Amino acid sequence: MSFSSTLISPPMFLPQTTTYNNNNNHEFTFTHVVQPQPLVRGSCSISRSRICFVSKFDQTCSSPVMEEEGQKKSNLFSESESEEEEDYSKELDVAVRAVQMACSLCQRVQDILISKTNHQVQSKDDNSPVTVADWSVQAVVSWILSECLGSENISIVAEEDVHTLSKSNASDLLESVVNTVNECLADAPRFGVEKPKSSLTTSEVLEIISRCNSTGGPSGRFWVLDPVDGTLGFVRGDQYAVALALIEDGEVVLGVLGCPNYPMRKEWLGYQHRYHRIVSKLTSPNSESWNKGCVLYAKKGSGKAWMQPLIHVNKMFVWPNHAKQVCVSSIDNPALATFCEPVEKANSSHSFTEGLAHSVGLRKQPLRVYSMVKYAAIGRGDAEVFMKFARAGYKEKIWDHAAGVIIIQEAGGVVTDAGGCPLDFSKGLYLEGLDRGIIACSGASLHGKIIDAVDASWGCSSL
Repeated sequence: MSFSSTLISPPMFLPQTTTYNNNNNHEFTFTHVVQPQPLVRGSCSISRSRICFVSKFDQTCSSPVMEEEGQKKSNLFSESESEEEEDYSKELDVAVRAVQMACSLCQRVQDILISKTNHQVQSKDDNSPVTVADWSVQAVVSWILSECLGSENISIVAEEDVHTLSKSNASDLLESVVNTVNECLADAPRFGVEKPKSSLTTSEVLEIISRCNSTGGPSGRFWVLDPVDGTLGFVRGDQYAVALALIEDGEVVLGVLGCPNYPMRKEWLGYQHRYHRIVSKLTSPNSESWNKGCVLYAKKGSGKAWMQPLIHVNKMFVWPNHAKQVCVSSIDNPALATFCEPVEKANSSHSFTEGLAHSVGLRKQPLRVYSMVKYAAIGRGDAEVFMKFARAGYKEKIWDHAAGVIIIQEAGGVVTDAGGCPLDFSKGLYLEGLDRGIIACSGASLHGKIIDAVDASWGCSSL
């Protein structure tokens, strides 16, 4: 993996209390610790009198977490960045915390799924699986964005709806979702977010899930959420991701990708997750252990992508949580490059990508992993190419790509359709007008070779 070699030791932290008033003249106090040069500008506004966002750098700054995970942290943004480039810092801060919480929720649910085969797993109309985690993550992220940024400012495009949960025979499933949401929100202070004063009711949980009903479009600001990308991998105890992106006027402006099972060692990616779980019990945990988990994120125009570890039980989140800058691989020789493709064969053509790989000179076995972990692998420098060519009739959804695309781009990579055009996130729920498929590469050289190979062989494909 590739990291920036520059790490900056943290300066002294200074306690500070800030008071805000909301529209109802209710007063709120934020207690946090700031640096002489803040890592992130701005703090979250309040939308309701019941709940507020706490931007905590406070007592956690001198906790054992800091000593245990390292004595240095990197500045999130360069001091030379312009005001315009920092416009989304507040949103990024909130989004990263929300994804960290969502990953923690998913880890608990996946443990239950693996240990109890009778746990609730449903099928959607298209026969794809959906679990308690999908609805619960959507509820938690919707709640956090609304409470921290103001519900009147939040519009969310998300994958799940409440249709299945509202059925008369789904009472047990709904109860599981409500309990899972409240367990997660009760743990919110670990992530610097003030928890609700009382547990959310069933109607409140259904309401915050159903809020995610935006249809996107070419204008305005909206969030895009895939609560559990790669649910099949999630159910099988394998790779999955929590993906959150912010789109403004049709362009992705920030993306956060949580990968709870992403191993810190590249060579473990090709192994099944359950095997890792067994091996991990036989080895002593360390900072390079396979199951560390990570969150990657990037902001448009910064030219940087970052990765921070997931926080685990009894540890506190400290922004930026020992983030390290990541960048794409410098490999441009196809024979040395690793390429990723989807595990599922239902909506992509493995035979065509295999033919392309051969014609371009990609000789390594493909890295087949579920979900947007493929985007994370390229952004982090663990792979060089991702190709996906959908079968006839399949339409790519914006939530399956938005967060991953901006992370690769800001890490130095290239993502386009097979015609070399940028992906268009301004057409609603789908990537309309997509030319044949999607190609993501660590560099322009590899990208150009694959585009040429697609043009040369497309006429012989059955897609």
